[in-house]
Amino acid sequence: MSNVSYYTAEGLKKLKEELNHLRDIERPLASQAIADARDKGDLSENAEYDAAKEAQGHLELKIAKLEETLANARLIDESQLDTSKVLVLSTVKLKNKQNGMEMKYTLVAESEADLKTGKISVTSPIGKGLLGKKVGDTAEITVPNGTLKFEILEITRN
Repeated sequence: MSNVSYYTAEGLKKLKEELNHLRDIERPLASQAIADARDKGDLSENAEYDAAKEAQGHLELKIAKLEETLANARLIDESQLDTSKVLVLSTVKLKNKQNGMEMKYTLVAESEADLKTGKISVTSPIGKGLLGKKVGDTAEITVPNGTLKFEILEITRN
C-alpha cells in the first residue's frame, strides 16, 4: 500500500542525502563488521558475528523504508498553492485568544517538522486544526490539557 507524502525541495533533498549516506557509507561498514567477525573463527558461538548480522538487517530495513518513502514522495509546487486558506507550507500568524500571545508557524510534512524553527506537522493537533482556515477565522484545537482558541491573523508562503 503506497502512502503518498508531500515534501518541500529541502525536505526531499534531506531524505535523498540520508538514503545515500546509508547506502554509500553505512552499508559497507556493516559488511566490513560482518567480515571482521567472521574472521574471528567459529560462527556458531560468535556473538560479535550475530550482532553484526542483526545490525545489518536493521540497516537494510531502514534503507528499504527510505526507498519506499522516496518512491511515494511528491514535491510540492509552492507557486500553485492558494494563500487564502491554511494549507501545507502555509506560514500562519496566530493569536492565542486566552493569553493574547502571537506566534508564527509553518505547516510542513511530518518528517520535516521542527518546533525550534517554527515548523509544525500538518498531522499534529494544531496543524490539523488550522488546515482550511482563513484570515479572521478562529481555530478551536483540542489538545491533551484542554481546548486552545487561535485567531488566524495572516497567511503567507515562504
